[in-house]
Amino acid sequence: MYAIVDIAGQQFKVEKDQKLFVHRLEGEEGKKVSFDHVLLIDSGSKISVGDPLVKGAEVSAKILSHVKADKVLVFKKKRRKGYQKLNGHRQYMTQIQIESISEVAATKPKAETQKAETPMAEAPKAEVKPAAEKKVAAPKAATPKAAAAKPPKDLKPEAKKPAAKKAAPKKETDQE
Repeated sequence: MYAIVDIAGQQFKVEKDQKLFVHRLEGEEGKKVSFDHVLLIDSGSKISVGDPLVKGAEVSAKILSHVKADKVLVFKKKRRKGYQKLNGHRQYMTQIQIESISEVAATKPKAETQKAETPMAEAPKAEVKPAAEKKVAAPKAATPKAAAAKPPKDLKPEAKKPAAKKAAPKKETDQE
């Protein structure tokens, strides 16, 4: 029997008595924890797939220890620039041991279902009245004043050009 369970944002395939490392969990060493985000359970003869979770299913585990994972080295380099940077990181992890995988039947007994349905059936139904028709205003047509309105002036007023001088009419001379 195995299950696929979501633990601290990661999905794991777990079996009974299996030990695994997960991201750091709250709780002291030796305490029991349970996970209800079960996505799939395979009991050998029957496979239960959740939509998205299997209802009533639970995986219980025991916290064995809180440890740090192996060091991960992060090396950055830019060639021909003389730049090198080396960083290391160790992730906090929790070692757990799976104690049990349980699948509880999601169906309720018939007596409970009938009691729940009976009050609903006896309750008087409320009358539904048709909603009053609302008058919908037609979109307003553009007014002639708005159509004749000038667009906004620029922030900087245009400089007025000096008026061109009118050429004085030539005087006619009597020398001809």
